[in-house]
Amino acid sequence: MCRSVGAFLALALAGKTALAFVPGSGAALKGAGLVSARQGSSRISRRNGAPSMIFDFPAPGERKDYPRPPLEETSENQREAAAFSQEFIDMPRPERPLKVAVIGAGLAGLSCAKYLSDAGHEPIVLEARDVLGGKVSAWQDKDGDWVETGLHIFFGAYPNVNQMFTELGIRDRLQWKSHSMIFAMPGQQTADGFQRFSRFEFPALLPAPLNGLVAILLNNEMLTFPEKIQFGIGLLPAILFGQKYVEECDSLTVSEWMKKQGVPDRVNDEVFIAMAKALNFIDPENLSMTVVLTALNRFLQETHGSKMAFLDGPPPTRLCQPMADYMLERGGELRMEQRISSILLNDDKTVKGLKMQDGSTVVADAYVSTMPVDILKLMLPQEWKPMPYFEKLNGLNGVPVINIHMWFDRKLTTVDHLLFSRSPLLSVYADMSLTCKGYRDDEKSMLELVFAPAKDWIGKPDEAIIEATMEELYRLFPNELNKDGSGAKLLKSAVVKTPLSVYEATAGRELYRPVQTSPISNFFLAGCFTKQKYLASMEGATFSGKLAARALSDAAMADTIPLKEAASAVAA
Repeated sequence: MCRSVGAFLALALAGKTALAFVPGSGAALKGAGLVSARQGSSRISRRNGAPSMIFDFPAPGERKDYPRPPLEETSENQREAAAFSQEFIDMPRPERPLKVAVIGAGLAGLSCAKYLSDAGHEPIVLEARDVLGGKVSAWQDKDGDWVETGLHIFFGAYPNVNQMFTELGIRDRLQWKSHSMIFAMPGQQTADGFQRFSRFEFPALLPAPLNGLVAILLNNEMLTFPEKIQFGIGLLPAILFGQKYVEECDSLTVSEWMKKQGVPDRVNDEVFIAMAKALNFIDPENLSMTVVLTALNRFLQETHGSKMAFLDGPPPTRLCQPMADYMLERGGELRMEQRISSILLNDDKTVKGLKMQDGSTVVADAYVSTMPVDILKLMLPQEWKPMPYFEKLNGLNGVPVINIHMWFDRKLTTVDHLLFSRSPLLSVYADMSLTCKGYRDDEKSMLELVFAPAKDWIGKPDEAIIEATMEELYRLFPNELNKDGSGAKLLKSAVVKTPLSVYEATAGRELYRPVQTSPISNFFLAGCFTKQKYLASMEGATFSGKLAARALSDAAMADTIPLKEAASAVAA
């Protein structure tokens, strides 16, 4: 964070250097060594979708994927993730592999099971539903169309997720998009009547943090140059005090931090509202500033950190099933539709077994819960609840999320990318028929949209939510959707409500997030709400499962887990 913000201020306050990056100044870019004198102005004038030495992104309606970025060459975090994975392979093989009951087959549970099998143990994954994925689950409707729990984007700054794709041999399932961040400009239209977008383009020729700084400086549509300066000055404490300051900011909401640092309100209106809703589905008035600073740190200090990819199909089949298959091929088990009724205890408060709703009991040497924090709190044995480790879970709650799918009778003009809507009710959206191979349709559009914040809408009928969403879409597609029905027509829709999703990262939540090792010697936790540096994200869930697997494997080598004699995994 310090390095990127420091570079930003150095450029911003240097005057001439900063002004050299005014949009359209091909000569300035030539002077900075980014393009040749002959190419300068002509290249920049083609920023409407044509590739150039500086920018390369498709025009609206055009479909284009890009090669996987060289993450291992540019990201220390990526190299650390690979080394961490190798540690499981290199561990001494246990004389007697532990049978480990892993509760939940989302990313955290499947990641934990995968790395436990790498360490030589035998995971038994118990999933309550009939579909893999947890918060990334999906299913088919009566027409065979896929409906997803959420709109899931994979970033270059997700080292353990990207490493998982490598280890499973499925790298080619990620469809990498142009290195851009694209914001809709609601109510503004192009000359031909279509929705206007404001783009932050990260030049391919520059490393971090310079590529991010140029992206910011070249965009003058959303923030003025003086506003950027004021924002940069507001971030000075992060330069002076580093990570300590980032963590201390958890006591402040984004709005409180902006007021304290004298950052203009327009920075909130133009950028942070959209960013907050995308990061945690809540507004800046509630989101912890630590979340924003952490995201900026990841995105600006890694050359490809903010580069985005879409999965080429539904997460359960394209990612979760390969994770499960990997574990199954190495002796693990997967049991679907296995709901837990209660956690049974020994006299010393360690776990004796899991009582299932079908009347059976699952017995193992160790247990890992990846249940969402709200469900975990309901399942905790009474004997555990007074313990400080478990008591502080009461400070964590899931945030409501609504994901919407809308199928139209014709193609709408969108961009092959994730789009920040900047509308009051919508967070981000994408035309999945354009961005995703598995949902490709050259004749019709399927928009997937995140409705956030959802607190005031989660209990409303689906019809009301679709009606409100359509009102937002009339502004986003002014030339193609009309209230009189003369434009594109909505064929069908699906509303997916998750009343309690990822933990709500309001100010002060970091104090309540538990580490993966609990005070119960044979019970461990994983899930994005547990302590790890990637917060409430797919990377956070995947990394937490990996951390739990490591903690459990280390405990096994240290003989601190009481082994069951001939643990059978199932008792009548």
